[in-house]
Amino acid sequence: MSVLVTVKMNGDVDTFRRALSERSGEFVKISSRGRESGAVHHQFGIGDGYVLVVDEWDSAEQFQAFFSDPELQQFIGEVGGDTSAPPEITVVEAVASADKF
Repeated sequence: MSVLVTVKMNGDVDTFRRALSERSGEFVKISSRGRESGAVHHQFGIGDGYVLVVDEWDSAEQFQAFFSDPELQQFIGEVGGDTSAPPEITVVEAVASADKF
């Protein structure tokens, strides 16, 4: 049974937007590592002063192991994430429904 994970991290969204294009190769490498670690789906969103991550993972433990990697945390700080405060993380069970798309 998979889990849905949201991560809301405050930060400099302008820096993040630039990093999406200027450091796209690094995002691709991290994405590949995520898939190898149990990520099923991944998407970013940008709000007013924060970045939202919406993921699906095979398990909460796999997500935690991936997200706690010191290299990933360093990268998050470099691309605008505020690493001085913990992000809001929500992990819930993914369920099947007739209207899923």
